[in-house]
Amino acid sequence: MTDVGRPTSLAEMRERSKGLFKEEDYKKGLALKLRPTDVVITPFGKSGTTWTQQIVHTLRTRGDMDFDDISRVVPWIETSPGLGIDLDAEQKANPRAFKSHLSWDLVPKGGRYINVVRHPVDVALSSFKFQEGWFFEPGTIDINEYTMGDLENRHYFKHLLSWWPRRNDPDVLFLAYEKMLTDSTNTIKRIAAFIGIDLDPELLEVTEKHSSRAFMLEHKDRFDDAMLRRLSEEVAGLPPGSDSAKVRADGLDSRAELNEETLGAIDQAWHEEITEKLGFETYEDLIAEVP
Repeated sequence: MTDVGRPTSLAEMRERSKGLFKEEDYKKGLALKLRPTDVVITPFGKSGTTWTQQIVHTLRTRGDMDFDDISRVVPWIETSPGLGIDLDAEQKANPRAFKSHLSWDLVPKGGRYINVVRHPVDVALSSFKFQEGWFFEPGTIDINEYTMGDLENRHYFKHLLSWWPRRNDPDVLFLAYEKMLTDSTNTIKRIAAFIGIDLDPELLEVTEKHSSRAFMLEHKDRFDDAMLRRLSEEVAGLPPGSDSAKVRADGLDSRAELNEETLGAIDQAWHEEITEKLGFETYEDLIAEVP
């Protein structure tokens, strides 16, 4: 498809993104046969996936940055077949590592899993910022409209509900994004132990540096879904040079842009999906149970 500009409405965005993910490619990804040593990084979208990919890849390679896209060296299970990546191939280093946004019931079984949870409001804001300037024209879709549209399917809550019962399984490392931010050193130590990497002081220092916001911003072209962006330009007719960066310097300063109706809808969804089923009144109550 030739460049027809970015969508300017949610309906158009959804329609034009349909052809990006083909059912046959998705099924090929789900057919992946995992080894017991394989590691699958499984957060819901915009919950620290890229950051965790970088931590794992740095640990297993002692700092390799010779890649154009983090998802080339830590492949995304659901999209790799459509990008021409062989999921069964050997990787740069062991353990093999993969990315996925699948719920527990759908993700390929047989490996080890690192799941990360993040506050639903921050997930919504991060999703909006990520799509704006790539999949829709800036200034054309209101952040509240976007968030309410995303909330309709309640995928965030379904993903959390699927992984929560697995949080203490020996093959699952369950983390909270906010705790990763406040204690990155301990996070790296826990991930290294979980994936079987001997962590010496030099490797810890390299991993802390390479997974820092400053370093990832300096190399943000490695963390901007370059392969998927090029495919989106071809399939969905998006203009070249889109801003698909996943590492941003501005943080999440737009909570005030969400109105009371939107925040209330998120709270209501939390109550119906999480409080009534798991007993946690707030997100903070839930992550208090995460080590």
